[in-house]
This record gives sequence, C-alpha cells and structure tokens, in this order.
Amino acid sequence: MKRITMLLTAALAFLFSGCTSSHTDYEGQIRDLKQQIQKQTQAIDDLKQQNEKLTEKAAASDDRVEGNLLQIALAVAQALKEKNMEQLSLYVDSEKGVRFSPYGHVNVKTDLVFTPKQLPSLMESGQTYQFGEFDGSGEPIKMTFGQYFDRFVYDVDFANPQLIGNNVIVGKGNTLQNIQEAYPNSAFVEFHFTGFDQQYDGMDWRSLRLVFEQRSGVWCLVGIVHDQWTA
Repeated sequence: MKRITMLLTAALAFLFSGCTSSHTDYEGQIRDLKQQIQKQTQAIDDLKQQNEKLTEKAAASDDRVEGNLLQIALAVAQALKEKNMEQLSLYVDSEKGVRFSPYGHVNVKTDLVFTPKQLPSLMESGQTYQFGEFDGSGEPIKMTFGQYFDRFVYDVDFANPQLIGNNVIVGKGNTLQNIQEAYPNSAFVEFHFTGFDQQYDGMDWRSLRLVFEQRSGVWCLVGIVHDQWTA
C-alpha cells in the first residue's frame, strides 16, 4: 500500500510538472509573438515615414520642374516662414548647397554655405558661426544658425510681402548689389517691404532674395540674400 501511494505521488508530481512546463512554454511563445509584432509595427511605421519623405521630395521635385520660378520661390518662402528646414532642404542644390548672405553684397568667399543634409539640424544647434560682419561697425556676426535666421533671414513676414520682384532688384540702398556677378546664369525672386514706420521715410525697408540655378531642368536654391538699408 505504501509503495502504491508513493507511485501515485510520483505520477501526480510528473503530471503537474509537465503542465507547468507546458504553461511556461506557452507564455514564452506569447511573449515572443508580442515582441515580433512590436518589431513589425515599428518597421511599418518607419516605412510610412520614409514614404512620406519620399512623397514630399517627389512633390517638391515636380513643382520645380513643372512650376514657374515664382511658384517655387513662394514655396521656399513658406518653408522659411514655418522654419521647416527639412522642407527647405528639398529645394537646395545637392552639390552647391545654399549660401546665406546677411546684406545685399554677396561675399562668395566668406558667406556661409550649408548643404541639404546639414539644414534640418541647424535650427536646434547651439554651435556659433561667423556669418560675415555687421554693417557700420564691422563687428563679426557671430550667432547660432537660429539667431542668424531670426535676424538675417526671416526677420519680417516675407511670405506675405508688399512687393515681389521677379529677377528685379527692388530694395536699394548704399550697398553695392552684386547678385548677378555672384550668381551668374541664375535667377532670383525678391520679397520686399517698403518700410514699417513712417518716421523713417522708407529707410527701414527689408528684402529677401531667393537665388536659383537650374540643374538638369530643375530649379535649385543656391542663395538666400537678406538686404536692408545700410549706411
């Protein structure tokens, strides 16, 4: 009798052990499946983001080929208004990049040039650059890209200007304009404000010139020239 009891105990122990092992394996399988689902979901999300970027790039490329220069310049101005550097980069020449000039006289040697790949991260960067010299004082313009952008790119609402010049310089002061010499075989669109305060009699005008060159029939942004009255 004692032997039978021991055998029954051993059998039950084996049975429950098998059930526990099977249950543990089942939980492990569920856990593995959940991990696989998470990985697949992440992969799908990544593909969706890549598709959205490719769609935006294709749309921008189509605009540059089919649209006229003014339409393209307006799209660039809107990207600047929104501080959307990733969208802006879609219009920038992939080889030359885009040069930023704080005043109407473009210095091709010292004005900074950024590539399309650099643009998306610049707005949040804390790195200080020298963007040229302040008019009048001659002091170096040492700023982060974000600071320069607010002062020498989009300091007024250029996406909604008072005047637009299509390959015509509208804002004129004492600075020697050399945009045609700096960018031969180019075209530009100027967004201009005649002034903001009557007491300055128009001397507080502002302009932003977007310079484009064609590459394989596509208009590419190569220069962003800010201009204002200079002494």
